[in-house]
Amino acid sequence: MKKIVLAMLLLLMSVLTYAQTATQVLDKAAAVLSVKSGVKADFKATMAQGTISGTIAVKGNKFMATTQHTKVWFDGKTQWTYLSKNDEVNVSNPKDSELQSLNPYNFITLYRQGYKSTMNKNSTSYVVHLTATSKNKPVQEMFITVNKKTYAPSQVKMLQGKKWVTFDVSNLKQVKLADSFFRFNAKDFSTAEVIDLR
Repeated sequence: MKKIVLAMLLLLMSVLTYAQTATQVLDKAAAVLSVKSGVKADFKATMAQGTISGTIAVKGNKFMATTQHTKVWFDGKTQWTYLSKNDEVNVSNPKDSELQSLNPYNFITLYRQGYKSTMNKNSTSYVVHLTATSKNKPVQEMFITVNKKTYAPSQVKMLQGKKWVTFDVSNLKQVKLADSFFRFNAKDFSTAEVIDLR
């Protein structure tokens, strides 16, 4: 009987350690992305509609993303989306659910509340699997691939509705970014029509 109890305790401890390790890996990945000065990276987003690539810069809850036809600035409250095809800027105050689909690095805070985590490893990466504990979460499931040496995330795969969106990330580096970098500057787009949707 003592052996069974001991075996059960060891199994329980290994399960708890396993779950803790997934959280620890994401804590370290979040620390890499949460440097006060900011980070910049290249990305490729694959979704049902096709693939787009560009660059993303993140500083705290601010981000700026650039693709071939679009630029998006978010200063923590206001979002400006410039569409080069129409030469227009849409101004909005997005909800958290909208931000999660725009900024793949929202997992920095997302995983800490309302998600169960498990983890697999391969020779170079940790792959953390998050599943929502509530049906109300806009992102029900995520896979986050993190480099074992640098703890930099290399892929974020999110289930939104019934569709998967995958962000492949490369060339992640720390940079010094002013807060103004995350705000639209009308002088740089003097011919653009500004449409305020707030």
